[in-house]
Amino acid sequence: MAKRKTARKGRRSRKPRRLHPLRWIWRWSSRAVLALVVVAVLAIIAHRVVNPPRTFYMRQETSRLGSIEHVWVPMSGIAPVMARSVVAAEDANFCAHWGFDMAAIRTAIAEGAGRGASTITQQTVKNVYLWHGRSWIRKALEALITPLVETVWPKRRILEVYLNVAEFDEGVFGVEAAAWHYFRVTPDALTAEQAARLAAVLPNPKERSAARPGPRLARRAAMIRDGAATIRRDGRAACFED
Repeated sequence: MAKRKTARKGRRSRKPRRLHPLRWIWRWSSRAVLALVVVAVLAIIAHRVVNPPRTFYMRQETSRLGSIEHVWVPMSGIAPVMARSVVAAEDANFCAHWGFDMAAIRTAIAEGAGRGASTITQQTVKNVYLWHGRSWIRKALEALITPLVETVWPKRRILEVYLNVAEFDEGVFGVEAAAWHYFRVTPDALTAEQAARLAAVLPNPKERSAARPGPRLARRAAMIRDGAATIRRDGRAACFED
């Protein structure tokens, strides 16, 4: 009997747990971040074989313009010279780096902030998973996701996705839409000159025209055409060509 009374007294004397708001916020914030990381990793793994949906920027432009031009095309439906031209224009060491071109970064630092050093992989990550604009948060997320994409996707897949999400003119996304928009051809029929012109507009697609290149764009396209031929000769296209 004494033991029962003691047990009941002990149960009555227990104080209810105090709620610690900061601890609760930290616990659920940590779980939310972990869940987001898991979803992001699963999405990256899935996108190795499943084409990503329309990007955040594409949806923004659809809302702004009313519609966009975009048709997905597999790498087998793209002229090899187009892939080489983009690499020559945007990331000549694409096959050699792991997502970050350290030599290009050092050169950019030495020459000042006016020169970019983003690789094709970084641009793909930004286009598919993040948003446009300059912010430290976006750059930090890009730096975290880029090595994972390089680990999970083969180089050919990275380039395929990039060619399908890059903007080539206002409301024109992907090489399929760009080839028809500018030249009225399918992407597998692009010539070396046409491919070089398309690659030349990529840094500033809203203010450049592949169909009506000015003198500066024409010179850049000629350099890209020569660079694409060089990449083919010296083997720097081996990682994305059959």
